[in-house]
Amino acid sequence: MYAIFRALGHQFKAQKGETLRLPLMEAEPGSKVTFSEVLLTSDGTTVRAGTPLVPNAAVEAEVVGDTKGDKIYVFKFKRRKNYRRKTGHRQKYTEVRITDVKVG
Repeated sequence: MYAIFRALGHQFKAQKGETLRLPLMEAEPGSKVTFSEVLLTSDGTTVRAGTPLVPNAAVEAEVVGDTKGDKIYVFKFKRRKNYRRKTGHRQKYTEVRITDVKVG
């Protein structure tokens, strides 16, 4: 059983017991969140696609905590001009564990 839901401007595939990395959101570790914008559900035999959303479907999750992604380096230069800039970036994520998938 799985569902594809929309959250924070992205789409994710959720299965019960799975851990997902979502973009950073304001939630305390241990709190429960519910995603109600479900686009597609499947219970193993039938697939229900919404137009645009599946009615009465939801994905429930528990917030595990906040993490950071891998370091990305950005290097800019202009040849023969002695211009060099090196910067780095680490994207912040919120990890959630899927507790229940309601297909509606």
